[in-house]
Amino acid sequence: MTKRIANKAILFSILLLAGCGSAADHARDVAAGSDAANKVTLGTVQREIRVGMSGADVVAALGSPNMVTTDDRRRETWVYDKLSTETVYSSSSGGVNALFLAGVSGRAGATQTTQKTLTIIIRFDEVSRVRDFSYRSSSF
Repeated sequence: MTKRIANKAILFSILLLAGCGSAADHARDVAAGSDAANKVTLGTVQREIRVGMSGADVVAALGSPNMVTTDDRRRETWVYDKLSTETVYSSSSGGVNALFLAGVSGRAGATQTTQKTLTIIIRFDEVSRVRDFSYRSSSF
């Protein structure tokens, strides 16, 4: 019988602590679950893209561009355009299971939404080598 009471006490403690995560903890969980395979990042551009690279090397680093244009000398310009919206929602119930039984609710929550843009422009020369590149990033 005491073992049964001890098991119930442990289960009750786990349920009580289950909702006690902070907003920062939830944001970290969301960031850890984001798509790591997404190559088009500011860090990747700064680390990987160099003048003189071939188009194949650029594709290996960033993937396929969103848009390809040519100038009057038939040199290609590749544009990568990325817009992302990140919404982090955190909800804590602070032992709501125990408090609900007593008729009291102790819920709290927060939401934060951030939009980010990244535009990368890569210009190639006549032999399809990177002649220059630029990027713009914003967050709001």
